[in-house]
Amino acid sequence: MVPTVNQTNFRQEVLESSLPVLVHFWSPWCGLCRLLDPMFETLQKEQNGSIKLASVNADENFQLTYFYRLRNLPTIMLFENGEPVEKLDNFNSRDRLRIGLEQLMQQTLFLSGSQAKIFSSESPILFSKEPSSPNSLK
Repeated sequence: MVPTVNQTNFRQEVLESSLPVLVHFWSPWCGLCRLLDPMFETLQKEQNGSIKLASVNADENFQLTYFYRLRNLPTIMLFENGEPVEKLDNFNSRDRLRIGLEQLMQQTLFLSGSQAKIFSSESPILFSKEPSSPNSLK
C-alpha cells in the first residue's frame, strides 16, 4: 500500500526525502484516480527503493492542492531534492494515464542531482515545471 501524506507531514515525507518522490494527488469521487492505486502498488514493488511513492487526498489537503495549482485529478508530481520536477495531469483515459506514468518512470532513470530531463511539448500528456516549494511547507 502506498503511504498517505497530508499537509502536516508533506514537508518531512516529500520535500525532505533523500529519494525522488512520486506523489499521487487524488480524491475519493474520482474514478480515474482509483485506477492509479494498482499501478502505484506494482510500481512500488518494481522500484526496489529507488523512488518513494506517496498519496495525497486533494479534498482533505486544500493548502497543497492550492499551492501546486492542481486543476485536474488525478495529478501526479515528481519531486527531487524538495523541488517539483514534473507534473502530469489532464488525463482523459486509462491508456493516457498508463502512458504518462510509464513515461514518468522512464524519466526517473535520467535524474541526476537536482536536474531532470523535461519531456518535449510533443508529449501526449501535459508535463510542466512547477514553482519552488512553499516556505510554509519547507
